[in-house]
Amino acid sequence: MFIDNYGYVMDISKNMKTKLNFSSEVYQQLSQQLSVLDTFRGRWRDRESRHGQYLRELRKIATIESSGSSTRIEGARLTDREVMKLLASVKITKFESRDQQEVAGYYEALEVILENYTDIEISERYIHQLHGIILRHSEKDQSHRGKYKTSSNKVVANYPDGTQRVLFDPTPPHLTQPEMQQLLEWLDERMEKRDMHQLVVTAAFVYEFLSIHPYEDGNGRLSRLLTTLLLMKLDFLFIQYISFENVIEARK
Repeated sequence: MFIDNYGYVMDISKNMKTKLNFSSEVYQQLSQQLSVLDTFRGRWRDRESRHGQYLRELRKIATIESSGSSTRIEGARLTDREVMKLLASVKITKFESRDQQEVAGYYEALEVILENYTDIEISERYIHQLHGIILRHSEKDQSHRGKYKTSSNKVVANYPDGTQRVLFDPTPPHLTQPEMQQLLEWLDERMEKRDMHQLVVTAAFVYEFLSIHPYEDGNGRLSRLLTTLLLMKLDFLFIQYISFENVIEARK
């Protein structure tokens, strides 16, 4: 628990218990779906060992799709074909557009996760590093990459009559670090106790991360990378061969 100067009390652990207190009907539906995924994960291990050559190519395709979809969700416009062409030009040192900068940053961060997920801790230090990689090529973001926000990042709608409406009001800057610390402590406790299904833990963690919106920019992209990192660490290794970012883009 943390109490700020205004008497604002946070208790992420308590909030999580409330949010994850499903009705019996929802719990039954969720349990059935999770059971299907657990069964598939068990069968996947055998398939993975027998189809290594094809899976390498499949991962390459999925990574390109993920880089394209995750950045298009945030407003970029490069097609998967354009992304593939861009990423094939490994000698590029300066990217012409912001779209290219975002794609390159996401691709590099995703590759780091896929190649090193066993060694990457889900901690403030490593999350900052991943954020820094995402924005590595973005010229306008150099001053704040790898650092928590220092100003409000509310999402506000402006109307023709001059009025405004707040659509999304995330955690204020002065509470960002303590709330992130609490969230990471909650995750560590769940990982240690194994008292909740791993996919529910992953979904809840990413939901809270987005509610905090800890960075000035790049929160959406980073949330999707953290999803992949968590799933890889929790042995849902088939996630690297599909693009769930592509699914999000199609269904958003």
